[in-house]
Amino acid sequence: MKRVDDFRLQLGRHELVPIIVGGMGVDISTAELALEVARMGGIGHISDAMVQDVSDRRFDTDFVKEKTKLYKHNIDNSDKSVVQFDLGRLAEATKLHVGKTMQAKGGAGMVFINCMEKLTMNSPRDTLQVRLNSALDAGIDGITLSAGLHLGSFGLMADHPRFRDAKLGIIVSSVRALQIFLRKNARLDRLPDYVIVEGPLAGGHLGFGMDWAQYDLATIMTEIAGYLKAEQLDIPLIAAGGIFTGTDAVSFLENGAAAVQVATRFTVANECGLPAKVKQEYFRASEEDIVINTISPTGYPMRMLKSTPAIGSGIRPNCEAYGYLLDGNGNCAYITAYNQQILLHPDGKNISVMDKTCLCTHMRNYNCWTCGSTTYRLKDTTRRLPDGSYQTMSAEHIFRDYLLSTENHVLLPD
Repeated sequence: MKRVDDFRLQLGRHELVPIIVGGMGVDISTAELALEVARMGGIGHISDAMVQDVSDRRFDTDFVKEKTKLYKHNIDNSDKSVVQFDLGRLAEATKLHVGKTMQAKGGAGMVFINCMEKLTMNSPRDTLQVRLNSALDAGIDGITLSAGLHLGSFGLMADHPRFRDAKLGIIVSSVRALQIFLRKNARLDRLPDYVIVEGPLAGGHLGFGMDWAQYDLATIMTEIAGYLKAEQLDIPLIAAGGIFTGTDAVSFLENGAAAVQVATRFTVANECGLPAKVKQEYFRASEEDIVINTISPTGYPMRMLKSTPAIGSGIRPNCEAYGYLLDGNGNCAYITAYNQQILLHPDGKNISVMDKTCLCTHMRNYNCWTCGSTTYRLKDTTRRLPDGSYQTMSAEHIFRDYLLSTENHVLLPD
């Protein structure tokens, strides 16, 4: 019986272990996690979600404090159109986070950054261009384009000297999304180096509607592989979403996937950025505790634990400090939902906003417990301690289990 270790991912001249750990924000996929995966020969992601706040916590910078001070006069104003990011400071934060990570990198693997198009930041094109190019400036090995079609993102990097050198890929959930992306970027004569096909069992934001259960990853992979073959395009496909064991991974690798992307099992790794108490919530979760709702202001359905504190929270929008989901006109679906509740409760007390959530603040505070469909199985990968809590594991332990296990076996920690 084959193991994941019997396969290799070829990206240009790089031969890699075919395991990619997804880029979970905000700093859930930490630099430490990505570096461990790279050290073992795979691909680890960091995320550029709320990169200024991540920099402040990691490097004692003051990006959020300075932005809050600049716009504190607007805190009580429902119009957030004046709240803008300083592009120079945004570039500085991105280069700091990426640069420090790349300086620490060792091993034969690679470190990529996950870049969400839905982080529109009140100036979608300009802020996205700065984030992409600053990551390239700082030496990132590759960029994964996520949370959007990214029809113009290649164009925003086309003049960068590393545009054809760094590995660039995109996450899609349908053959149609990939077709649109390739058609829009054909003039640049630059194909993506890889395509991550994310199915409906993935964690966090989903590339499907609330009819997600009608789709399955294997079928989508087959459709996209057929399209690429018909077009004579040689682009590695990476399967993602619900791949819980090495045996799950092998089933995709044997059927043509170049690699698999995984994340759920790494949420409880020692190197993961989730606080210890939140990791225990993931361990304790049952299958019934996992829900899909539409509270994300991005418009995408989102999978999370139903006990997540973000659900129903009525906190005031904190765009002056963050504002990562403000569209080009300074609007956010949470602001609209919050203001509707203020009209019903003018005193601002005991507000509960069920329609949407302030994703920036709650993700920053680890109060939005997004998760994969297999999170309820995490308790079966570890041991329960005498105090009733569950033992966390090293990223190396989890990685090696994916790499070497067979027959859906999961190696428990010592």
